[in-house]
Amino acid sequence: MPQPQGPCETPGCKAPASLQCPTCLKIGIQGSYFCTQDCFKSSWKTHKVLHQLAKGDNKNESGEYNPWPYYQFTGKLRPAPKDATRKVPESIGRPDYALHPTGVPLSEQAARGSAQIKVLDDEEIEAMRVVCKLGREVLDEAAKACDVGVTTAEIDRVVHEACIERDCYPSPLNYYQFPASCCTSVNEVICHGIPDQRPLNDGDICNVDITVYHNGFHGDLNETFFVGNVKPEVKKLVQVTYECLSKAIEIVKPGEKYREIGNVIQKHAQANGLSVVRSYCGHGIHRLFHTAPNIPHYAKNKAVGVMKAGHCFTIEPMISQGTWRDVMWPDNWTAVTADGLWSAQFEQTLLVTDTGCDILTKRFTNDGSPWFMDRA
Repeated sequence: MPQPQGPCETPGCKAPASLQCPTCLKIGIQGSYFCTQDCFKSSWKTHKVLHQLAKGDNKNESGEYNPWPYYQFTGKLRPAPKDATRKVPESIGRPDYALHPTGVPLSEQAARGSAQIKVLDDEEIEAMRVVCKLGREVLDEAAKACDVGVTTAEIDRVVHEACIERDCYPSPLNYYQFPASCCTSVNEVICHGIPDQRPLNDGDICNVDITVYHNGFHGDLNETFFVGNVKPEVKKLVQVTYECLSKAIEIVKPGEKYREIGNVIQKHAQANGLSVVRSYCGHGIHRLFHTAPNIPHYAKNKAVGVMKAGHCFTIEPMISQGTWRDVMWPDNWTAVTADGLWSAQFEQTLLVTDTGCDILTKRFTNDGSPWFMDRA
């Protein structure tokens, strides 16, 4: 009789085991001992995943791409294979994290912990106006590409090439090792979705988040787009999210407390039966991608600081149909709603002026209203 080689791998069973999985033996997986055939059969569904991983097989039984066999998705969206990381010509200036192996922005790390909000001088303000205009041009190119059957990887390609054409570095690329040139967040994805080869479907919504780096400064903005024929309740979600941003922008002026932004946003979202995501906030931006102030979008927050002329920052509310709570996919980037219901987002970069604010990333057409109002 074979001698026990280890504990049984069936969850909850610690019995001495000598039976080894024949497939594991064949493909060279060490261990995989079971005490009885019954234990082996009861564990088969989860155990066979080891065979797929050992073979480099990321597909499930239905032939679908499945990089995280044990992960329980909150909604219907699934990841797809990614494109290779895109290259930026050496001639284009880049931020400090662009070539760092870990993608850590050392300049941001040095400023972390300080609540001091930088007041931009005239030269810095002009640089921000330029980079934000370029960022708007890039997002408008992405908007043209966003349609049924188009992959978010293709949108990322369009964004990447639009950045290079404008002598810009796509700020997300290698930021803490983010692997793409923009974020594409579809349906229940709140933010930081990684572009992939999944085609957009009729009825989807897709947020494209753009940040570009030009002559030492970052410009940041995003919009949520309808894909084909979208349900009325989803159109309402997107419309109200845009309104939340617009109402928040209306109060921006010297002397206003940053914490008031969240009060305005949550009041409007709740009045429409929607919730405000709390895990992600607006932020200061200029030479640094993310810096003081931090700007929560929910009510009764403890944001520090008072607006002054020369402050530059983003407001970027994420509004959801159901819970405000979020969870993270195993890629450590993709944030999704905890209940699988859908979420939308809009973002602008703002400059506080003596009398109010300038929307540096405002659309060029009509009155600056979002694309869906042009179609009304």
